[in-house]
Amino acid sequence: MGEVLRGPVLERPQCSFYTFGPRGLVFPECPVEALTSRAPKGGRECPEGGGDQRTEKASEERSGALFVEQYGTMLSGCSLIWTGALLLGLQALLTQASEFQHHGYEEMVRALFAVQSECPYIARVYSIGRSVEARHLYVLEFSDNPGVHEALEPEFKYVGNMHGNEVLGRELLIYLSKFLCEEYRSGNERITRLIHDTRIHILPSMNPDGYEVAARQGPEFNGYLVGRGNAKDIDLNRNFPDLNALMYYYERHNGQNHHLPLPDNWELQVEPETLAVIKWMDNYNFVLSANLHGGAVVANYPFDKSREPRIRGRTTYSTAPDDKIFRKLAKTYSYAHSWMHKGWNCGDYFDEGITNGASWYSLSKGMQDFNYLHTNCFEITLELSCDKFPPATALANEWLANREALVSYMEQVHHGIKGMVYDENNNPISNADISVAGINHDMTSGPDGDYFRLLLPGTYTVTASAQGYQPFTSTVTVGPAEAVQLHFYLKLQPKVSNLHTKAHPNKKGHSTAKVPPTNLGPR
Repeated sequence: MGEVLRGPVLERPQCSFYTFGPRGLVFPECPVEALTSRAPKGGRECPEGGGDQRTEKASEERSGALFVEQYGTMLSGCSLIWTGALLLGLQALLTQASEFQHHGYEEMVRALFAVQSECPYIARVYSIGRSVEARHLYVLEFSDNPGVHEALEPEFKYVGNMHGNEVLGRELLIYLSKFLCEEYRSGNERITRLIHDTRIHILPSMNPDGYEVAARQGPEFNGYLVGRGNAKDIDLNRNFPDLNALMYYYERHNGQNHHLPLPDNWELQVEPETLAVIKWMDNYNFVLSANLHGGAVVANYPFDKSREPRIRGRTTYSTAPDDKIFRKLAKTYSYAHSWMHKGWNCGDYFDEGITNGASWYSLSKGMQDFNYLHTNCFEITLELSCDKFPPATALANEWLANREALVSYMEQVHHGIKGMVYDENNNPISNADISVAGINHDMTSGPDGDYFRLLLPGTYTVTASAQGYQPFTSTVTVGPAEAVQLHFYLKLQPKVSNLHTKAHPNKKGHSTAKVPPTNLGPR
């Protein structure tokens, strides 16, 4: 991809003699050997005699300790700050691996706000709620207009550390945040285009309380389940309302196929972290997402929950209406990853590095399926490491293995079709249904009237409909590149007398099906 891996963002001293380079601080005006001969004069100037002047003493005394001992008394103000920055830069150049460390909660928060400070015009930190122990669930947003949804600009999210002891995703998302900021500042065209055309939301830790429990044991002694749940030891990936059971019921009774309703009093049945994420989903019209886990190396896609009763030792493939696009999304990550696509990882084999969730093992009340059934968002689950809590020494290699995949997957949000739904007066229509013939899963337009529909290349028949309006159908051909824009202009339904008025369908335009018993739920 041509990007340069950069080190952590360092606080800049007032003097501007140095610049940031691939692994930390670099000094382009002078060789390192010349810099150790004397402190620079006037900030940007090289030592007297330029970069070619080298003294025997400078060659003998390269260590930072001797440098400070001999010249520290000469330096004050900006020069003293420069000396510290120089030593940090030299250390970063000598050992790149030391830049990759685990981040506790306070360190993670500082890292996120440091990125916001470094890239204030494209980055914004906000909180979606608090954990059981009142830690903020901070999200870092990237956009050319932070804090604002722009029509026809898709919303994307990454969620990490849902299980507190599965920490690689948390660290990768922190590194990704720094990477996006640094590459944008350096003029990387690919990253600049991605940020200008996408609103990216990064939640490094959905379970900060569980992480602190796991981190206290550390990588060497962390148990398989220690810190997995939140502060109340609840598994957050078994804590979402079970919409699969409702969906499978509706499939048999020609019921609603998208934006399934939540059960009564659902807010009292979920954990604070789950509640915060569900409200986050409701407030942002996310199009694509990935949930980062650990313990295996595979890209997992819906449905997670089997349609068939559980039989010990047997699993069944649970196909989603968008199975083909989900497989494509999973392969996008798998093949961009350094070794996921090879199949053999952690003692397991997954063909092409992907798996249907239920085919692996059935899971109820998970976040992945909930995204697809309750919102417009397509989400897959990324299992990224055999070791749930890898040592810090492994983080640099893991970042290199995942960096291209993380960027490539975000770019998938720009495929398929997108457009606006208007009335006859060019007023946007929200909550309009967008249905594609042959795919039994509809999308809805957002508050601004824009919609997004991920599709594979091909020709499709697409219909837009909204309550009180006549539906309109159009045919569109989708290519392998950017999303095709397809706008709809809906006319009002003609008025009819009350004598001829028929029963009105429900708000989603589907026939009303008998509601399943209230006790229908997870097994």
